[in-house]
Amino acid sequence: MKPVPLKSRPRRLRRLSGLRDMTRETRLSPSQFIAPLFVMHGARVRRPIASMPGQFQLSVDELLREAAIIQGLGIPAVLLFAIPKRKDAAGSEAWAPGGIVQQATRALKKKFPGLVVITDLCFCEYTTHGHCGVLKGGVVDNDATLRLIARTAVAQAKAGADLVAPSGMMDGTVKTIRAALDRARFIDTGILAYAAKYASVFYGPFRDVAGSAPRFGDRRGYQMDPPNAREALREIKTDVAEGADIVMVKPALAYLDVIAAARKAVDVPICAYNVSGEYAMVKAAEKLAWLDGASESRAALEVLTAIKRAGADLIITYHAIEAARRLRRAGA
Repeated sequence: MKPVPLKSRPRRLRRLSGLRDMTRETRLSPSQFIAPLFVMHGARVRRPIASMPGQFQLSVDELLREAAIIQGLGIPAVLLFAIPKRKDAAGSEAWAPGGIVQQATRALKKKFPGLVVITDLCFCEYTTHGHCGVLKGGVVDNDATLRLIARTAVAQAKAGADLVAPSGMMDGTVKTIRAALDRARFIDTGILAYAAKYASVFYGPFRDVAGSAPRFGDRRGYQMDPPNAREALREIKTDVAEGADIVMVKPALAYLDVIAAARKAVDVPICAYNVSGEYAMVKAAEKLAWLDGASESRAALEVLTAIKRAGADLIITYHAIEAARRLRRAGA
């Protein structure tokens, strides 16, 4: 049969794996991943998380073992979340020298000095009420919370944090932290700002793990309204102006348009958080064989590629270890 005369045949560059690799527009690397980890008091604790298969609550000794794997795979950074021993109305373990995140940070920086340690800076895991700051009349008091945010940022920097990551969505957070760190002479400690953090349904597994669900009400009064994109850009530009070194969009998959818009709007690195609910959906669908026979790690790589393609420079993801292993097998 005589070939149809076509001016363009895009399939020519798809027919061989080598051609596909040569012309691939978006490339993933373990160097773009940040691995989130949950750390708790105790020893020899490696407690599986039912809603997040493959993830664990870790004591510091087990955290060090996990960090060795992470660093060995070429993943440059971890993000630490606390499972505190005690909670109170103000979340005082957040800034205590013996707080679990401070303990973990010191241990990681001692054993793996080249590993980038990022510390989540919020109070929802530490407070008895589960909200992200100090309450006044049942509502989070923004300015009173800022004072505790500053105190916690300095405590985390003293422990050795390379970046602090404020996630509470309080107005003026980045400005307050930058001023506090500079006063305490931690001028090299950076800020990864949760600049556009939405009031999302995709945080459920995380809240179960960290015990951080609000005991009353919700967080829609301070986290962003999901229909809003222009507001996200305003938040992002504000955080950059206040001194953020990296800005984040959270969650990632339902907000790819926001990631893309942010990439165009500012010239600092963009981080996207592939959150617990997004991770759990892939795991559940894989378990039920609902992904067209695709392996779990292939599905994870497709998700992460979409986030990178949208414009993220860095991706916080619970898939970090499995994705890095698959990329290594593929020679990436």
